[in-house]
Amino acid sequence: MNKIHPTRPTRSASSRRRTLVHGLIAVAAIAALPGASAFAADAYPAQPIRLVVPFPPAGGTDVLSRLVFNKIGTATHWTVVVENRAGAGGNIGLDAVAKARPDGYTIGMGQTANLAINPTLYPKMPYNAVTDFTPVALVAAQPVVLIVRQDSPYKTLADLVAAAKTKQLSMASAGTGTVGHLTGEMFQRRAGFKALHVPYKGASPALTDLMGGQTDFYFATPPIAMPMLKAGKLRALGVTSVKRVALLPNVPTVAEQGYAGFQAEDWKALVAPAGTPADVIARLNAEVNKALKDADTIARLRDEGSEPRGGSAADLATFIKSEHTRWGTIVRDSGARVE
Repeated sequence: MNKIHPTRPTRSASSRRRTLVHGLIAVAAIAALPGASAFAADAYPAQPIRLVVPFPPAGGTDVLSRLVFNKIGTATHWTVVVENRAGAGGNIGLDAVAKARPDGYTIGMGQTANLAINPTLYPKMPYNAVTDFTPVALVAAQPVVLIVRQDSPYKTLADLVAAAKTKQLSMASAGTGTVGHLTGEMFQRRAGFKALHVPYKGASPALTDLMGGQTDFYFATPPIAMPMLKAGKLRALGVTSVKRVALLPNVPTVAEQGYAGFQAEDWKALVAPAGTPADVIARLNAEVNKALKDADTIARLRDEGSEPRGGSAADLATFIKSEHTRWGTIVRDSGARVE
């Protein structure tokens, strides 16, 4: 006698849809559980990260970026691809970051120029420096060094100021609106004199003319000044950091020489597009801070006159806002403008 097995009822399309919806709700509920975002952070990065450096290869920002991320890559085995996108004082590269997908796979190395100075210096900006980025970490900062040629009659900062109040001196810069230019303008206002600003298309020609006697003084970054200082062809009259620089221990700060509180630094900061997930930002921040505490990284940064910084993403957000305001005031006071 043959047994008759009951046939399995066929599921209707509406039943299948209900099951699918219930499944999606369950997935959403799991994703909302405490700690669920950690799974995303643990999986990050699942592909190469694009690091946009908004200045040319071999420049200061590029060298620092590669130094830090090579250290991170060695420690984590992440693949980080550096993309140099120079132009418009760093605006072109940072604009590419601002407009990138906020998934943590495009980040950028911002700095004093494109995050704090340019928003006031340029009549029109392609991005908002405060709202279009998610801060990640402050990476490093270096002071500016006030230099004169070795045979200059100005032996001290006081000598320079005294002379500048009796006759017009000329101040070289690597370009209008650069950190060195604006630091010089800020110092002139503080010291009570006005020099003739002579902008150049870059640091090298500015340095060449200073040594040739075509200009009287120049606020330069340490990597530009150090080779000629070591060769005895330049003299440093002061540094603009809060404390003396390890590379120039015998050179007093500007603040030490009668200008209390005077400070100006060229800093570098890692940013991501606005809206990048918080857990990804936290992961990036943690790895940057680890790299900045590495003895080799610290030594190599200090060799070029920089000091490692670090800190939280919230710290950087506060810092960028304050620097945006401070440098904006300096730009307006100087009358500097780039059309």
